[in-house]
Amino acid sequence: MNRTAHDPPAPFMAQPVRLRVPHTLALLFFIMSLAWLATWILPQGRFDTVLNERGRPVVVPGTYHPVAERVALMPWVLFTVVPRALADAQGIIFFLLIVGGAISVLRGTGALDAGMHRILRAVGGRPGWFVAGATLLFAAVSATLGCSTEYIPLTTLLVTLCAGMRLDALTACGVLVGGYCVGYGAALMNPYTVIVAQEVSGLQPTSGLGYRLLWFFPFVAVGIHHVWRHARQSLSLPAPRQSTEPVSGSMNAAQAAPLLTCRHGVILLLVAMVLVSMVWGIVARGWYLVELSALWLGLAVVCGLVGGLGVNETARRFAQGAGDLAAVALMVGFARSIALLLEEGQVLHTIVYGLARPLEGWPPVVGALGMLVVQTLINFFIPSGSGQAYATMPIMAPLADVLGLERQVAVLAYQFGDGFSNILIPTNIVLMAILGIAGVPYERWVRFAAPLLLKLTVVAAAALVVAVWSGYR
Repeated sequence: MNRTAHDPPAPFMAQPVRLRVPHTLALLFFIMSLAWLATWILPQGRFDTVLNERGRPVVVPGTYHPVAERVALMPWVLFTVVPRALADAQGIIFFLLIVGGAISVLRGTGALDAGMHRILRAVGGRPGWFVAGATLLFAAVSATLGCSTEYIPLTTLLVTLCAGMRLDALTACGVLVGGYCVGYGAALMNPYTVIVAQEVSGLQPTSGLGYRLLWFFPFVAVGIHHVWRHARQSLSLPAPRQSTEPVSGSMNAAQAAPLLTCRHGVILLLVAMVLVSMVWGIVARGWYLVELSALWLGLAVVCGLVGGLGVNETARRFAQGAGDLAAVALMVGFARSIALLLEEGQVLHTIVYGLARPLEGWPPVVGALGMLVVQTLINFFIPSGSGQAYATMPIMAPLADVLGLERQVAVLAYQFGDGFSNILIPTNIVLMAILGIAGVPYERWVRFAAPLLLKLTVVAAAALVVAVWSGYR
């Protein structure tokens, strides 16, 4: 689930492109070391702060001042800070583990796969409907449930369906990867990105949903148009010789598509009810991570029993799904360690002050667009959505205060930069797995995806401009 794009290792990989890229944990530890070094080099200072309506401190612009006594952090703090950071982020870590377990149970029931297969096969044979419906489907599931690695096994099905409609494998990848990346970038209540970033920024989870929903469909429309434009070119070409069997075993995979049963229908209804309950509970009852975790845990138990998994299999699936996110939990801890080092070394506000000074006198819109560029670049090095939120939002949230921006705008810039760039960056394991299975060379994918990323970025910039002007919060 572009939990990493985002996070646990992809279970299906066919001849992936081997890149000499350091592991995310190694990169995070390197950044931690730079943060520790910064506490010795940079001037130590801070802004005055006040409490917002949620009791969270926000900085007061124009109040930066040097601290009276300098703090010296010893080298061994690099190791003691990690367990403290894990404890500090325990709420969101346990929430992610429970959501991962619940998604694993849902997949174990076959409901998610059966539902997606049913929709995909319903539009099979009609290329236009297929591209539009499948792209919207993947975008919607990613925007709400945060799915991404779950799509990898669907690659052979999509390639086969496209071959039957005389569409090439690149179209199938465009539908699948484009849909899920649009869903992550224009996320509505993605538990691995939006909720994490809002929690770190001191905002109410799922707040600002209406504005994100307003822009969700334009983003999806951009993705559909781009993929369909290529698909029409594919239709105008002679059918390729390999199109009848694009991937070994793909026909069998398509023929073995699971049937959508009444049990599956009930489970999908329960999932929809939980998503609605999340929004209602947060807005009307003031629910937070404890209540949301309980909601997903209850969903896992009920769906496991309704889906016929039984008690033991439900527990096994839940434990397996939570275990798959153990690496994500560590990434969150390491990323939180960066902020803790900067905070305890009293240079976090110094960095915010340094970033804000060149933007003084410029409209707040410039700051918002700058955040989008920074988050897009950082996603190459930290391809974990939750990890990137914990690494960057402790800086971006107070920077928004200084620049006169709402913190909700900073979160929006984060999710745009994190989500859309997944369509191109080679550190995205989901992208590389899907391309490997479909047999699409990465170089060919870049020629297809780079213009799409540019289009999405332009629309994202427009959404940020409107958000700043309208006072989105």
